[in-house]
Amino acid sequence: MSGEPNYITRQGARRLQEELVELRTKQRPKVVQDVADAAAQGDRSENAEYIYGKKKLREIDRRIHFLTKRLESARVVEPTDRPDVERVFFGATVHIEDEDGKAATYTIVGQDEIDTPRGRISYKSPLARTLLKRREGDSFTFRKPAGEVELTIVSIRYETD
Repeated sequence: MSGEPNYITRQGARRLQEELVELRTKQRPKVVQDVADAAAQGDRSENAEYIYGKKKLREIDRRIHFLTKRLESARVVEPTDRPDVERVFFGATVHIEDEDGKAATYTIVGQDEIDTPRGRISYKSPLARTLLKRREGDSFTFRKPAGEVELTIVSIRYETD
C-alpha cells in the first residue's frame, strides 16, 4: 500500500465495512469455536480439523487486517464533490460507443471496487484515464491490445445514494 490516496465510492466503502463486520462478528467467532472444539479432541499434530481451522483463522485475520488498513486509508469521493458533472470524473458512469456502434457502459471506481464483468473499472485503468475530464459527445482514439478504436461518449451520469 503506497502513500497515495485510496479513492473509493460511498457504496464501495460500505461494502468493505460490511465485509469487515461479517468477518469480525460471524466468521471469526465461528472458526475460533471450531478450532477450540477440534483442540479438545486431543492430539493437535495429526488433527486435520484443528490444522485446517488454524489456517482458516489466519486467512480471516489477514483479511481483517487488510480491510482495516484499506478503510483507514480510504478517501470517500462523492459525486456531489464535483462542481462540473458534465465531465467524466471518479464515480461517473459513462456510456460509450465505438465506430461500429457497439455500446458499453463503465463506472469509474476505486481499486477495491473493480468488477469488470459489471463494467466497474479502476480510475487507474488505461480506459478510465483516457475518459477522465472528457465531455458527452467527445470522440477519441483508444489503443487496445488488438489495435486502435474510435470511441464516443454518449452519456455521463453520477449516481447518488
